[in-house]
Amino acid sequence: MTPTHIFYIIIGILVFDFLLERILGFLNYTWYSKPIPRELTDVYKHEEYEKSQEYKKTNFKFGLISSSVSFIGIMIFLYFKGFAIIDELARNYAENQIVVALFFFGIITAASELLSLSFSIYGIFVIEEKFGFNKTTVKTFIFDKIKGYFLTAILGGGILSLIILCYGWAGANFWWYVWILITAISLFMNMFYAKLFVPLFNKQAPLEEGELKNKISDYAATVGFHLDQIFVIDGSKRSTKANAYFSGFGSEKRVTLYDTLIEQLSEEEIVAVLAHEVGHYKRKHIIYNLIAGTLTTGFTLWLFSLFVDSNLLSEALGVAVPSFHIGLVAFGLLYSPISTLTGIIMSLLSRRFEYQADYYAKDTYKKEPLISGLKTLSKTSLSNLTPHPAYVWFYFSHPSLQQRIAAMDSGVIY
Repeated sequence: MTPTHIFYIIIGILVFDFLLERILGFLNYTWYSKPIPRELTDVYKHEEYEKSQEYKKTNFKFGLISSSVSFIGIMIFLYFKGFAIIDELARNYAENQIVVALFFFGIITAASELLSLSFSIYGIFVIEEKFGFNKTTVKTFIFDKIKGYFLTAILGGGILSLIILCYGWAGANFWWYVWILITAISLFMNMFYAKLFVPLFNKQAPLEEGELKNKISDYAATVGFHLDQIFVIDGSKRSTKANAYFSGFGSEKRVTLYDTLIEQLSEEEIVAVLAHEVGHYKRKHIIYNLIAGTLTTGFTLWLFSLFVDSNLLSEALGVAVPSFHIGLVAFGLLYSPISTLTGIIMSLLSRRFEYQADYYAKDTYKKEPLISGLKTLSKTSLSNLTPHPAYVWFYFSHPSLQQRIAAMDSGVIY
């Protein structure tokens, strides 16, 4: 096989991925106007449903434009040997392989951000604003971007440097050490993300004493769930959309409720949503996800170690001198089909976990407030009530609302 063959395989993979996403997106689009399922007819009033239809169609068209621009951009970049140009530029300013790699990825990241920035601005300040979701100010948007760039440079650059050090030190066996490093970082992030990183972007405060906290504490006591840390986050700083999530484990476990969730749901519904999150913990979904992610990472790193210093991969991108960073880029492009497959498997696992957490909430609390809460959250976010099954299968980490209600009504234990 020649570098030219590898180049055209990369092009073929990119074209296939783009067409697959567009076809699935179009199939989903064709289902927007399907009749609302009988069990969901109480979610929207007529005017609200019309608004949700317009919101979905607007996002579909916007996504089609933005993804097409990105696709055309990467095709032009590959055709004119953009990676080789950036690699040469980076080598003009540095000789150390770590510094060269940092320059290389820094330039690519900056170019990608410039390309996507206008779409981000339009999505937030035009589309989300038009449909009443946006609460992000220009100041917040700018500071979010600056802090994001800073974290990417410090954390991303630091991790990349450590990985290249492992490669230089251990050679072909570097993947073992990188696997251990990434696993340790994943554990650390799961434990301390909410405590160390969330405060950089949002204010968090313990849930105030009152009826809601008492109900949550009473429920937690009935299922033997020790929960001291319940926080409220100022999600309304950026959007009217609501959320809740569980993070950490052991002494660091905590539940975080968006202030928008507290505004939109009744206390009974909030406790039911919390019961769902407790279900994830009790059924050890966080641990299973960590294990699955760790195994996937190990497999990916092992496979990458077989190709990292391949002349074929470097030459396929027009680069004469093999290097870790060029091998990483080429491998990432070629790995896409496997990544799609593992993504589908992880989505299947995630949807199963959601069914299990729903059943746990139904079994230990009540299904009625959970169902009504889910309906309210769908309504306030103008969610799609009729997603195409193929789109759900490929992309949804959660079952559709109709599927979740049907599963709770059936009494089937997943």
